[in-house]
Amino acid sequence: MSNALNWFEIPVVDFDRAVKFYSTIFDQPLHTELFFGIFNAFLPFTPGNAGGALVHDPKRQPAQTGTLVYLNANGQLDTLISRVAFAGGTIVLPKTSIGPAGEIATFVDCEGNLVGLHSEAA
Repeated sequence: MSNALNWFEIPVVDFDRAVKFYSTIFDQPLHTELFFGIFNAFLPFTPGNAGGALVHDPKRQPAQTGTLVYLNANGQLDTLISRVAFAGGTIVLPKTSIGPAGEIATFVDCEGNLVGLHSEAA
């Protein structure tokens, strides 16, 4: 096993609002599809690598507790952080060094999920 993470899903209540939020942060449209009656919006990823999606599943609710997913912000951490408030989110942990592993920040998205951003050390 080369990578423990394969796929993740971020639950959302208002699908259109969440798609707009993450499209704004990443400055690109998200591809959306309906799978088994559940709307999905795919966050940017390269096929064959770990990826994830926003999911509108009435059985799952946004949360600020439990698993914390860190999205890749390599080389763009300041830019992504600057877009969070504009898109309707709130920075919880501003850019913070984690030594040789790089820098992180966390935010609460427009749906109430706590999400992290990570950038590798330069």
